[in-house]
Amino acid sequence: MKRRPIHSTDIEVTSLALGTVKFGRNQGVKYPTSFDLPSDDNILSLLDEARELGINFLDTAPAYGLSEERLGQLLGSRRDDWIIMSKAGEEFDDGESTFNFSGEWISQSVDRTLSRLRTDRVESLLLHSDGNDLDVLDHSGAVDALFALKDQGKIRSHGISTKTVAGGLRAIELGLDAVMITYNPWHTEEEAILDAAAKTGTSVFLKKALGSGWFVAEDGEDLVEKSFRFIFEKPAATSVIAGTINPEHLRHNVEAMERAGA
Repeated sequence: MKRRPIHSTDIEVTSLALGTVKFGRNQGVKYPTSFDLPSDDNILSLLDEARELGINFLDTAPAYGLSEERLGQLLGSRRDDWIIMSKAGEEFDDGESTFNFSGEWISQSVDRTLSRLRTDRVESLLLHSDGNDLDVLDHSGAVDALFALKDQGKIRSHGISTKTVAGGLRAIELGLDAVMITYNPWHTEEEAILDAAAKTGTSVFLKKALGSGWFVAEDGEDLVEKSFRFIFEKPAATSVIAGTINPEHLRHNVEAMERAGA
């Protein structure tokens, strides 16, 4: 599997990242079927298989319930085997999300993330936007906090998980290292962000590349491979974040990525 650099760093991440929302949260998620949280043994087995398949990149967030804490506990001495991306700004408690993008809170959230993950840094930290991307970027103080946290070494790169084209473009203008966007063959509205990022070297992480499991194949077509091929036609595409707790799905995703030549 190919690896690509995170902007402004010497860190290289695999084309496929393992999303870990299902490690810690099964409420308020938009998947086709319900699921139970996996056991510690199941998570360890999945992490081992992901490494054996060549994946080096994990995605987590405070809004993913117990995900950060479980990763911190289970990775242990193997933490340095992984590139870890987390987020700040969104909390999920009692079935509801709340948001706080003040600079003070972003700093406190990152300290808590490091404590939960039992580490001294994360390789990437994204703002977890509530959809008001421009307000978050321009008026909250969060961006200044990200630059300060990078200077302190607590995060190696910074960015935002956006929900609007304007927000993605603004993040690139501000000099953030990365944006996370929704992009796949059935959702191309955010293509302009990928094109702008290609001009600056900004890293682009892709969420919902597989439609959160809602895409339905026709005539035996492998929609996973189709989506990966489509995404990596864009030079700025850095890594697809795909969450699963199913080893078979994990293997299929890796095989599809390899067939796509990405």
